[in-house]
Amino acid sequence: MDHYVDIELRPDPEFPPHQLLAALYAKLHRALAAQDSTAIGVSFPGFDSKAPHLGTRLRLHGKIEALSTLLAGDWLTGMRDHIALAPPAPVPGNAKHRCVARIQVKSSPERLRRRLMRRQNIDAQEARQRIPDESARFAHLPFIQLRSTSTGQTFRLFIEHGPIQPIAIAGAFNAYGLSQGATIPWF
Repeated sequence: MDHYVDIELRPDPEFPPHQLLAALYAKLHRALAAQDSTAIGVSFPGFDSKAPHLGTRLRLHGKIEALSTLLAGDWLTGMRDHIALAPPAPVPGNAKHRCVARIQVKSSPERLRRRLMRRQNIDAQEARQRIPDESARFAHLPFIQLRSTSTGQTFRLFIEHGPIQPIAIAGAFNAYGLSQGATIPWF
């Protein structure tokens, strides 16, 4: 990961930043999936875990070849009026590193009960005993609201920026540009 590209959202009176970021990120996800790319990671330099929000900047990380190939595609069609796209630039030498990962939270006990009933062929009462309402967990993390292309359902993609680390950890990134172990440069 020796280069990065910043994509900054421009203010728009018709669309709030989170909606524009969701549209941009959905387009990026489709482009990464189409290229079957595992070499590009993402980060959100303006994220705030206390608020929580991801900010208005999406940063792509990778080798210059991978970033150039991605940017040569037409995945930004329809977004050009809403973004400012910087050319690829080298990562500063004093950059730290951090993992940016998807966090999945099992927040709906009712959904978990239905799944348990289907899988283990038990009734609703037994499922309620095994999975009480108190088992619900909630994430206080920034997220992007996306629509699944396979099921059509909307879901929240919770994103966690891990602790800052002094050294890089190599690895692969998924079609969302996220990884459970690989790090991206942080500056």
